[in-house]
Amino acid sequence: MEEKEFVNEENKQESVAENVAENIVSEKENDVNSIPAKWYVLHTFSGYENVAKKNLETVVEKFNLQDRIFDIVIPMEDVVEEKKGKKVLVQRKSMPCYILVKMKYADDLWHNVTRARGITGFAGPKGRPLALTEEEVVKMKLEKIKVDVDVAVGDTVEVVDGPLSGMIGKVSAVNPDLGVLTAVIEMFGRETSVELQFSQIRKANN
Repeated sequence: MEEKEFVNEENKQESVAENVAENIVSEKENDVNSIPAKWYVLHTFSGYENVAKKNLETVVEKFNLQDRIFDIVIPMEDVVEEKKGKKVLVQRKSMPCYILVKMKYADDLWHNVTRARGITGFAGPKGRPLALTEEEVVKMKLEKIKVDVDVAVGDTVEVVDGPLSGMIGKVSAVNPDLGVLTAVIEMFGRETSVELQFSQIRKANN
């Protein structure tokens, strides 16, 4: 009788322990779900931006972090350069040695992120994570700005932001879902198709 009671008590304790463990996991998941997704800056070794991005993407896949790390970006910008006597539009890294990551950060992600090859750590006070402000996110164009523009294929538009500011182009394609359009612009003596965000253009007076 005593042995039976002991077994029952032991099973009861195991059941309680399992419930406690489940509650802890559940609470942790709820805590993570309540964390807002923000953009963070990570420092990389010189010239290792692409390596760092690829390795962090591998970490996301390996540890199933798709619900914590959403986007990894190497900041780029369009610039006009002169090559062999001709001006051309090229893309270059706007923040060498840095990549930007959108994630729901908590301390449990520290090692997963900072141990990815090519990454030296977070760019923040004493190497601690510091999320970008909304103003910084908008300025760096990390999030698509929802802008309603009444444009259609064949319309003439003026570029009002970026290295092509002031140039006029004709719309050849419009993607309202992504908030972008393709316009043919004459620059450097030839016609070139460029993709522009709605926030970068305004409809020109024909």
